[in-house]
Amino acid sequence: MSKDWHAAASALSNIKVSSSPGNNPVAIQGNSQHLKCIGVGTDAAVFRHKEVPSVAFKLYAGDKLYKKDIEQQVYEKLSGIPNLSKLYDTGNRYLVLRYEPGPTLYDCLLQGIHIPLQAIQDVEETRNCIKKYGLNPRDIHLKNILLQNGRAKILDVSEYINPGNDYRWEHLKKGYDAYYHYIDGKPVPFWLLDTIQKWYNHSTKDVDTIDEFMKKISKLTLFWK
Repeated sequence: MSKDWHAAASALSNIKVSSSPGNNPVAIQGNSQHLKCIGVGTDAAVFRHKEVPSVAFKLYAGDKLYKKDIEQQVYEKLSGIPNLSKLYDTGNRYLVLRYEPGPTLYDCLLQGIHIPLQAIQDVEETRNCIKKYGLNPRDIHLKNILLQNGRAKILDVSEYINPGNDYRWEHLKKGYDAYYHYIDGKPVPFWLLDTIQKWYNHSTKDVDTIDEFMKKISKLTLFWK
C-alpha cells in the first residue's frame, strides 16, 4: 500500500493550499483529475485519490507546515486510541491518514440524521483517554467529529499540545443534553447553523455561558419554519 500512496501523492504537486486571513478556511489552487477534495479547514485541505480510496491526504498551507509536524507527533503518541484516525505516513507538505467515512455531526444537523448518545459518550471517553497521555483534547467541534455506525470518530488532533480549555466540547455536550431533543431528526437550515457558529465564535468562552447563548439562539429560531 505504501508504494500506492507515494505514487498517488505525486498528484498533490499540482495543488497549492494557502491560508486565509481571519482564521477562515484555506484557499486551494490547481487541480488533478485523480484527486477529490473532501474537506477544508483553516490549516489544510484533505483529498482522496481515486486509485487509493482507503487513505486521505491532508495537505497543509505553506505557512502552516509546523502544524503538520505537530499533528504527526500527536497521532504517533495516540496511535492506540481507536476513536481517532490512524497515521500511515508523512510527506513534506502532507500527512497520509486512514480515510474515515461518515457524516460529521455538523452534517447530521443539516440533514436531520439522529446523533445517538453513544457518540457523545465516545467523545467523552476518548477525551479522558487522551488526557492520560498528557495531552489536552481541545478544539473538538461539530465539523471534526464523524458519525460511523452510531459511534464517534474524532479528526484533527493538532491542537492537543496547546494549553487551556476552549470549552467547545463542554458547550456542545451541554447543548446536546439540554436542547438536542427539540431538533432530533429535524434538518436544521444552513443559514441558522452558520449564524450560530459566527455568533459563538464572537461570544465569551467559559463553561457557564451556554445557557445565555441558547436563550439568544432560541429567539433566532423563531424565523426557522
